[in-house]
Amino acid sequence: DQVASFGYQDWHGHPMWFEPFERLGGAGNDRYELHLVSHQPPNRLHSQFDHSDVSQDAKVHGREVVRIHPSAAARRGINNGDTVRLFNDRGQCLASAELDDQLMPDVVALPTGAWFDPFQIDSGSTIELAGNPNVLTADIGTSSLAQGPSSSTCLVEIEPFTGDAPRPRVYEPPRLARQ
Repeated sequence: DQVASFGYQDWHGHPMWFEPFERLGGAGNDRYELHLVSHQPPNRLHSQFDHSDVSQDAKVHGREVVRIHPSAAARRGINNGDTVRLFNDRGQCLASAELDDQLMPDVVALPTGAWFDPFQIDSGSTIELAGNPNVLTADIGTSSLAQGPSSSTCLVEIEPFTGDAPRPRVYEPPRLARQ
């Protein structure tokens, strides 16, 4: 009764189904065919110690590894170890592909916590170099009451990255200026 008294449009006083703003088989699936899961990696806590050897050893060419089902990869011309571009209307990032038949064919998994490393491609667009899924997910809470992260409600597309992929710079120590 107390929760119902708040009058939230997206939270009533009892369990009910609310259509996610995008999902496989639902809104947004006509443009982006893959569901992005951004899970907690086993080698760090969120982005803490992403610069550490333990975290860096799990990356390929300094980028997070995105797992993709072999059939989804084959339809897109993606091979194991390729540098790939994940994208949607919110942003784009680079990652290294790893084929994994344990995933559902329409799901890709990119762990959270890569340090944000934007790179300006041209005057109007940037690409994130280290594989940070935050550039792809919506920055809205799950509901007016809970305000949890909505990162598991995210559709993307993925393709091989063509050209020379800039190496992530965010892990390099800063240059110190001399006075």
